[in-house]
Amino acid sequence: MHIPPSISLPFASLCLVLCIGPAQAQGPTPAQQALRTIYKELVEINTTDSTGSCTAAGEAMRVHLRAGGIPDADLQLLVPPGGPKKGNLVARLRGTGSKKPILLLAHLDVVEAKRGDWLRDPFKLIEEDGYFYARGASDDKAMAAVFIDNLIRYKREGLRAERDIILALTCDEEIIPSKFNGVEFLLKHHRPLIDAEFALNEGAGGLLDKDGKPVRMAIQAGEKVFLTYTLEVTNRGGHSSVPVKDNAIYHLSGGLARLGAFDFPFRLSDTTRAYFERLSTIEIGQVAADMKAILRNPPDPEALARLSQTAAHNATVRTTCVATMVDAGHATNALPQRARATVNCRILPGESVDEVQKTLVRVLANDNIKITPAGEATLSPPPPLTRDILVPFEAVSAQMWPGVPVVPTMLVAATDSRFLNNVGIWSYGMSGMFRDPDGGGVHGLNERIRIRSLYEGHEFLYRVVKLYAGGK
Repeated sequence: MHIPPSISLPFASLCLVLCIGPAQAQGPTPAQQALRTIYKELVEINTTDSTGSCTAAGEAMRVHLRAGGIPDADLQLLVPPGGPKKGNLVARLRGTGSKKPILLLAHLDVVEAKRGDWLRDPFKLIEEDGYFYARGASDDKAMAAVFIDNLIRYKREGLRAERDIILALTCDEEIIPSKFNGVEFLLKHHRPLIDAEFALNEGAGGLLDKDGKPVRMAIQAGEKVFLTYTLEVTNRGGHSSVPVKDNAIYHLSGGLARLGAFDFPFRLSDTTRAYFERLSTIEIGQVAADMKAILRNPPDPEALARLSQTAAHNATVRTTCVATMVDAGHATNALPQRARATVNCRILPGESVDEVQKTLVRVLANDNIKITPAGEATLSPPPPLTRDILVPFEAVSAQMWPGVPVVPTMLVAATDSRFLNNVGIWSYGMSGMFRDPDGGGVHGLNERIRIRSLYEGHEFLYRVVKLYAGGK
């Protein structure tokens, strides 16, 4: 992996943090108990779009930060006009100002959760069998609570860093597009409050195997472009007793079947090339051989076909467009007058959005299908993985989890990092929190995070942020 050159952190600064002992595996310690108090309160505040309030969550977290010694002048609860429940909290721990600030970003809002579908109340923090269960237990209230508690911890320790440490807890990350997205709102109306040299956000963590053993730790640089299309066929309809071949549902379903069988072209970036280079040294057997084979020029087509059978690998090497919703017809005894589908695309960074739509037209191969983008894509360049970012991350990771490799990744989903990268605030995904192979129910039912993973991420982010900030 090529690492762009930069000025490395002083060795003394690195030692200052790494001389602290490894994260305690048994607990909870007083520091972990303090985190749990904040985490529980935050998780149990409903912040869904339908019935929740980010403003209420932001106000509650401002109370904790104020009690932790952050002055009111450095605590701003900013609510966009027309969105009274879409508040965003910005806090600042002041340093010497000799270097530009670091921004810590986490979102307060969570995906909807229906109580009747869950085994447990999604808005109560449940501790069970070594896990915390709740909506937002992982995405993203774990990082939000960790950043809050660590900011308080730095303040109480009297940290005097070279950089100000800015914390932004924002709303509507989970809604794309949203007129109340917190990061967009802050950049447009309050840019000085969050202006920073670089940012840390969600987007990467560690992976456990089925036995709970750490496999790898990830650092995320770059993500795919999110864009949804509406596909629609309209027809004059008629009586179902006299069917015709010109049927809106048949037109649409035929096009979707062709889309389902289609693969966008294979492409690697610097980040995804490094990802497979690292993974090829971790995996074994045919999988490892196939990863090495797709790195060749040209890539081995049989190896690529085998790797592409794994959804995560396939999404890493190509743009994907998938049907996610279908709605058609108006009566059981009438020919359909309309058939509509939603297709969600995740486009590789650097690829043309216009070309993706042209590809959809070609693959659907039916002029009866009207294709309309829902909103505009937010293009975002991937940030550079410099030594100043990698060295502290790898050092703390190695000290806490010896022998666990660090793997650079491109996120196949979307985060608010895209807005920061577009204005030159390079944003990196890192949490230090390990997840189970099944993803832990994020965006799904019975979301969970291992208790140990939360506490380890708490300690990891405490150390690595201190290094990045130049803390003493």
